[in-house]
Amino acid sequence: MLRDVREEIQKIDDQIIELIAQRTGLAEKILDAKKKENVEIDDEEQNNVVLKRAVEAATEHGMDVSAVKRIYEILIKMSIERQRELSGRGKLQSS
Repeated sequence: MLRDVREEIQKIDDQIIELIAQRTGLAEKILDAKKKENVEIDDEEQNNVVLKRAVEAATEHGMDVSAVKRIYEILIKMSIERQRELSGRGKLQSS
């Protein structure tokens, strides 16, 4: 019983990682669009839209809003950092 539930959780965790990879993978498209529209990489207005959407969804599902907000703050930071890397301004960019 416990093992079965843990296996189910592992499958969900694998799906979450895949979705995070897909989300982060869109950084190049987002960066290109931001360049065309002359929008800064760290678009605070859009970041707030994403956070608001996440908070609303968490509320609808009866989830810990604070925890979900922190998760989305991390996802936003990952996307911003990937966009910076692609633009040559990232932390991981070699000199």
